[in-house]
Amino acid sequence: MSEEKVRDVKVKADVSVKELMSLYRDIHGFTASDLARAADILVEGVKEADLRFISFTGNLIATGVRGIISQLIDEGIFNVVITTCGALDHDIAKSLGGSYLKGSFDVDDVDLEKRGIHRLGNVFIPFESYGLKVEAFVKELIPKALKIKEEWGVRELLNLAGELLKEDLNSILGAAYRRNVPIYVPGITDGAFGTNLFIYTQQTPFKLNILKDVKELMDLVFNARKSLALVLGGGISKHHTIWWNQFKEGLDYAVYVTTAVEWDGSLSGARTREAVSWGKIKPQAKHVTVYGDVTVLLPIIASYILSFK
Repeated sequence: MSEEKVRDVKVKADVSVKELMSLYRDIHGFTASDLARAADILVEGVKEADLRFISFTGNLIATGVRGIISQLIDEGIFNVVITTCGALDHDIAKSLGGSYLKGSFDVDDVDLEKRGIHRLGNVFIPFESYGLKVEAFVKELIPKALKIKEEWGVRELLNLAGELLKEDLNSILGAAYRRNVPIYVPGITDGAFGTNLFIYTQQTPFKLNILKDVKELMDLVFNARKSLALVLGGGISKHHTIWWNQFKEGLDYAVYVTTAVEWDGSLSGARTREAVSWGKIKPQAKHVTVYGDVTVLLPIIASYILSFK
């Protein structure tokens, strides 16, 4: 038990992110202490770890934090991405001019369907801004790929996709291409991009080798001196990140940001401490779970990390 006392704080009208994090440390109670600890773990981990994962769910890329994630890649903060096919879909659709509109949770979804609008939480996506954009992109990508070779790993293909999107400074695929950062998507068929790839395997000599990515990721983990992961949300991207790190005795630094709870035994709700029991995070690692919405917390966390560059 610490002898340090909780302090009452006051705020200034204009506070820097470093001052804000100091306030959270003094406030201490509840999420404040976890957020401050997460920020400190990430700053140290970015400095010490040579393998730095960021994993995230697809829904986040429908929001404006897409730009922050691409920025963190461009700035060299993270050097491995693990995400979902949905993230690829939204990234591609936005890069190709898809309109993602400010909507509301409190709407009639039957009415939206009649109006040709998908609802993702309180983000509205017109039909023509999503599937058709991704389909058009794959239609350009596969002929380009086939001029090079017939069989591709997913990471390889996403690098080629990033070359096509490199001029979009908000694109995650584009940022990964610019910085030579690998993107791994274990659930590649679970979305529009992967579905369109499947169609081309039926119509052309194009082949996708998903096990090639596994070998690459395994080699990255085994060759790492220390590893860090910022895990935004849950699902397959979270599990794939921690799963492969167990083969080198676990992550050295780990921060989860989630709204999921652990009492139902879900992977998405599992705290960092549970991963220690599986060997996915080292017992001596620095780790914390922060409960809250990524769209609120990531801008604060990212700004704090970047303030130390």
